[in-house]
Amino acid sequence: MSKFPRVFQRFQSDYKQLWQAYEALGTTAAEAGPLDVKSRELIKLGMAAANGSESAVRSHTHRALEAGVTPEEIQHALLLGITTIGFPTVMAALTWSQSAIENHAA
Repeated sequence: MSKFPRVFQRFQSDYKQLWQAYEALGTTAAEAGPLDVKSRELIKLGMAAANGSESAVRSHTHRALEAGVTPEEIQHALLLGITTIGFPTVMAALTWSQSAIENHAA
């Protein structure tokens, strides 16, 4: 939980039942198909980047690393979005992701 931004930590604390339901929905969605955890996290990372969500890019970078995805694989997954979501969006996502990778190792 400490890797989450403070606003999420507070949400988890203040709205425990809602957070648990949200987490259960995510677990159910993850288990609904054949993708492995690495693939799921890379896909979620790409969706977070496309949405321009800094906190989600950081979160899914951490989750991908915990699933065994390498920093190089994370970078490649984000670079694939250049022609789909645009150069500036990918550059922002790479910046957020790199920061998360550096903080993850700390």
